[in-house]
Amino acid sequence: MALAFLQWIFRLLMALIVFQGVCVMFYFTPNTHSSRDGMTEALRQMHCAKLRRKFSIIKPAKSIKMESFTRELSDFMSCPYKSNTTEREVNRLSLQIFCNATGSLFLTKRNTAVNQSIPYETSTTDTYTMNETLHSMMPEDFPWSGRRLGRCAVVGSGGILKNSSCGREIDSADFVIRFNLAMINDSDVGLKTDLITINPSQIQKEYKNLEENTDPLVERVSVYGNTFFIMPAFAYKFCTELSIRALNVLHAIRPQKPMAFFSPYYLQTLDGFWKRRGLNPRRLSTGFMLISTALELCEDVHVYGFWPFYTDLQDNPVPYHYYNLNRPSKRMHKMPEEFVRLLKLHSQGALTLHLQPCSSDTH
Repeated sequence: MALAFLQWIFRLLMALIVFQGVCVMFYFTPNTHSSRDGMTEALRQMHCAKLRRKFSIIKPAKSIKMESFTRELSDFMSCPYKSNTTEREVNRLSLQIFCNATGSLFLTKRNTAVNQSIPYETSTTDTYTMNETLHSMMPEDFPWSGRRLGRCAVVGSGGILKNSSCGREIDSADFVIRFNLAMINDSDVGLKTDLITINPSQIQKEYKNLEENTDPLVERVSVYGNTFFIMPAFAYKFCTELSIRALNVLHAIRPQKPMAFFSPYYLQTLDGFWKRRGLNPRRLSTGFMLISTALELCEDVHVYGFWPFYTDLQDNPVPYHYYNLNRPSKRMHKMPEEFVRLLKLHSQGALTLHLQPCSSDTH
């Protein structure tokens, strides 16, 4: 009798335990998932913050170990972007005070006089005397004088833009900057172009007979619509004649908006600005120059196609340019070091660096 009673008590206790377990399971399961999700999100935010700090103080490019670098960078580029208004303003004011792209990015009739001695950007002795003919073809003033340019897309020629689907996103910007008469398309790089550079070496290699036949250059530039063309005519002495040849062609077909020449004064001060911050290439790339310009002139800077490595973030091989296989002179530029600077600026919230394919539903 006592044994039967104890067995009954035991079964009752077991039933209560099972019942409580079921209740606990049903009661706590939703909160457990919520807690786990919250923990996962907190860990992700901590990981993103750690990567953001790491890349904001990243060491020179020569110390980068590509496998771990691309893995961590891929993680970081998947983190929510954090804009920093203070960082943007500090960079803008620093560049404006030291370099003043607002008033000296290129030579104009307003900031340059006939017979003025124009220095060469890379020489301490050579100069060019501004003549009346050249002066008459220069822009009157800056087209954006007295206003900020809103959201700017600075579009490099990096192979990571191939099959990127970034065209619509780039074209949605208020102001689009491109380089070296790069090919355009609506799918990956967009069509809108507000400012584009021409490299004097392009005139030298691709348009040798401009005096006799202007058609190839006219046809090439026609795809960019009413864009503003700009050339570094006073970077080196050989650049001047080549740039003037191109200017003569463009002035004849669109005299109201032909071309501008970079001011060597501006490029010299910009070079000094970055040298004081530890960036010491033989010459800054034109892309890095105009990103610096955009940081001063634009409210919000988005950078596409700046990637100096042989593989993308998923370790897939990529061409150096999205439109050809040409590589830059390593002797002239330090593209990886410039990229590290851009990554720092992105991490600090001063600009937005795009390294992944774009969403196909971007408006």
